[in-house]
Amino acid sequence: MLFNATPVLSYVPDNLDFAPMDDSTVPRTPFGKTYTVPGVIKMQNKAYSKHKKGIVTFTHKKHVEDYKAGCGECHHDADGKPLNNLNDVQNCIECHKKPSERPKGKGAPKLTKKERLDYHAEAIHYNCKDCHKKFNKKTGTKAAPTTCAKCHPKKK
Repeated sequence: MLFNATPVLSYVPDNLDFAPMDDSTVPRTPFGKTYTVPGVIKMQNKAYSKHKKGIVTFTHKKHVEDYKAGCGECHHDADGKPLNNLNDVQNCIECHKKPSERPKGKGAPKLTKKERLDYHAEAIHYNCKDCHKKFNKKTGTKAAPTTCAKCHPKKK
């Protein structure tokens, strides 16, 4: 169930892929427009009947202010290109329609990367982990998390 709070982005549909957690907002001015985004969001999706791992808390504010991440580094079009118009932001599940990770283990089908990206959790993980790995390589650190336990808190 999504946490219900204000502010929500004026351009994001009601079926958010995340839940705002506080009133701390980050003004952004990409493409000459100002957008106000929640400073902290909880990455959960109601398409999942149950979450296997703890819900990730994402901090727009930290990514924008500390890491200078732009909106298009996460929000992309169907071709993986950064969105030029943030009014086009959709819920990730709209394109990555399977609410789970890809099948794994013995007997699991061999999938292409495109087929893997049909799985919502795979798409989110690719997006975050790829960026975090690039950041770590650029800075020569391991500051950006790339393992499950570093992002997903233990379930209570």
